Amino acid sequence: MPPPIEEAWPAVCLVRPQMGENIGAVARVLLNFGLVSLRLVSPRDRWPNPKAEVVAVGADNVLKGAKVEWKLEDALADATLVLAATARPRGLEKPVWGPREAAMKLRAAIAAGERPVVMFGPEAAGMETDEIAKADAILTLPVNPGFASLNLANAVAVFAYAYAEARQEADTPVWFRDAESPSATQEELEALFVHLEQELEHGRFYHPLDKAPLMKRNLRSIFLRARLTDQEARTLRGVIKALTIGRGGRKKDDL
Repeated sequence: MPPPIEEAWPAVCLVRPQMGENIGAVARVLLNFGLVSLRLVSPRDRWPNPKAEVVAVGADNVLKGAKVEWKLEDALADATLVLAATARPRGLEKPVWGPREAAMKLRAAIAAGERPVVMFGPEAAGMETDEIAKADAILTLPVNPGFASLNLANAVAVFAYAYAEARQEADTPVWFRDAESPSATQEELEALFVHLEQELEHGRFYHPLDKAPLMKRNLRSIFLRARLTDQEARTLRGVIKALTIGRGGRKKDDL
């Protein structure tokens, strides 16, 4: 009997999951297809959850190893590539991948040293637009458009199965940069975005003010499409500092 396949990447992140039973079912599905990295953001019910443990049926190691955070930014901090599973791209300018394409590209990403995370939203309404905006690409499943809502564990199962199939492919597509130039993590990108947004607010860039959230999302999308390296993110923060020092009363010590 061959040894079990257990891969730490990609990680699956459940954003605001509501039912312990669904979390347990997701843990079981992940282990079925050789994935073990599970992240939970602000689960509705208490954690650890006995109902999750009952439904997991043998995938206890996935549940025990689950990383639990109360902010999405913390759950994604170490990620260098983020996918958001949603049937509604909501007008965001992001690549849209089906499960097979996503699986192949994630395999290429991991081979290049990336740390990908795939987000799935809560059972009732899915992720909010600002949460989806953090993703580099959209994962959309080929479901019936007239009845597109999948059970959380079923949605994860479709992705996990596609990923397991991609694992069988002999050739990994070349799509990501060399590991010698590592991608910026979500934590590094978030620091860049916050820095840029603060300076733009100081310069009264956001006008009218009610359009500020949309303008911020659009700016973030530009940088996410660029797939910045960690060095590029640091360089851009240096550029922002250089442009703001000495202007409008800003001093180097204030930055």
